[in-house]
Amino acid sequence: MQYVDSNVFIYAVVAYDKTVRKARLAKEILIRIAEGKISAATASLTWDEVVWSIRRELGSGIATEEGKRFLEFPNLKILSIDETVVSRAQRLVEMDHLKPRDAIHVACCVENNIREIISDDTDLDASNEVKRIGLDKA
Repeated sequence: MQYVDSNVFIYAVVAYDKTVRKARLAKEILIRIAEGKISAATASLTWDEVVWSIRRELGSGIATEEGKRFLEFPNLKILSIDETVVSRAQRLVEMDHLKPRDAIHVACCVENNIREIISDDTDLDASNEVKRIGLDKA
C-alpha cells in the first residue's frame, strides 16, 4: 500500500501554466487508484488540506464538490488521525525537523505500516521513516 499526499489531489483540480505537467501526472495516479491498480491510503487530514487549498484558489462551491468527491473516491482508504499519530508527529518534528502537517502525514504512514508516500513535496525527503515517490515515478 502507498500513502497519497494531499498535493496529488490538489494538483488534479488546481493547475496553472507551471503545474500542468504535475496535474496530468496527478490525474493519472488518481485514475490508477480508482481502477484498483494502486493500493492507496491517505489521512483524514488530507480532506482538510484539499478542501482548504481548492477553496482558496477556486472558491467554496468547487471546494465543497471536491470535498465530496474526495470522500467518495474509489479504492482509497482514509486513515484516522489520533493521539498516537500526533505524538509520533511531534517526535518527527523534533528529530527530522518536519513541518507539522508533513509530520502528521509521515506519522500516519508509520502507524499504519506504510513505507512509501506519493508526493511532490520534497520536504518529506527529510524523513527517515518513509520513502517519497515523486509524481513522475508513481
